[in-house]
Amino acid sequence: MRNTKAFKDAVAQTLAELARRGVTIGPATVEDSVERSMRVVSNQLGIQVRSAWRYFDAATLAEGLAASLRKFEEGGDKEDAGEAPMPPVDNPELAVILASVPDTLAQTGGDLFSVIINVAVNAWQAGHIHGEDGCPGCEGARGPSGHDWDARMQAVTRLQPDITKWFDRDVWTDALTKSGFTVTHL
Repeated sequence: MRNTKAFKDAVAQTLAELARRGVTIGPATVEDSVERSMRVVSNQLGIQVRSAWRYFDAATLAEGLAASLRKFEEGGDKEDAGEAPMPPVDNPELAVILASVPDTLAQTGGDLFSVIINVAVNAWQAGHIHGEDGCPGCEGARGPSGHDWDARMQAVTRLQPDITKWFDRDVWTDALTKSGFTVTHL
């Protein structure tokens, strides 16, 4: 599908519509969205993808992508936070994990893979202790006889990290820059 003129035109039209809206989204993301959209249309209508192009509307797709980006940038609703597998927004352990990223990047010499593994493992462990992974072997074990999540959070809080600052994108980006690294898109 991606090697067709119709696909390339659809991507170009969608990028132009996004630009008209003042929204910048990478071409790879737009390509994935166009492909997904056309496959959905073709499957729902029971037609071949090449026939589904007549239903493509770059303006509609661009508006949907722009709305998704706005919702992401706004951070979503507070009531959505804390749903599995995301720990509560004010979770001190999550703040410590976020705070460790710039340090880990500096310690590993910029090895992003190691940083991601470190964050993933620590976030999974935090979620596991919180009970968000639904681990059937741990149900009933969280508490005095097993994983005591409250005690763990109190221990992390006693370390007195400034928990809320790590949920501020500008603070995190500044710490990352001070570690000697930046994230850039090529």
